[in-house]
Amino acid sequence: MGSIRQCSRSACQRSAIATLTYVYADSTAVLGPLATYAEPHCYDLCAIHAERLTVPRGWEVMRLALPEQPPVPNTDDLMALAKAVRQAGTVPDNPDEAPAQRGLREPIEPPSESGGARRGHLRILRGQQ
Repeated sequence: MGSIRQCSRSACQRSAIATLTYVYADSTAVLGPLATYAEPHCYDLCAIHAERLTVPRGWEVMRLALPEQPPVPNTDDLMALAKAVRQAGTVPDNPDEAPAQRGLREPIEPPSESGGARRGHLRILRGQQ
């Protein structure tokens, strides 16, 4: 899902349009379009910070084509997510048609009132005073 991310630079509130990745073995910085997922060792940059990018002496910068504007959230993705959440929260009319869920157990029935009530395995003990 295409969520809008902010620039990684401190105090910058602008939307990110590029992702910066360092390839330390090659002394290269790669600046490309915003990655689909936020990675822990990558930096998302806004247009201004992407344009002003500098690297240490001896390093090379690979600049890939960048979009002019930040990505716009796709309403189709949001609607699909909302539909999936709604479907997960609905209870089927026929319990036999319910999808098998991992760890699903039968409901616990309360003890019968016919005098043969079972004692539970937990008891309250009074503390010493």
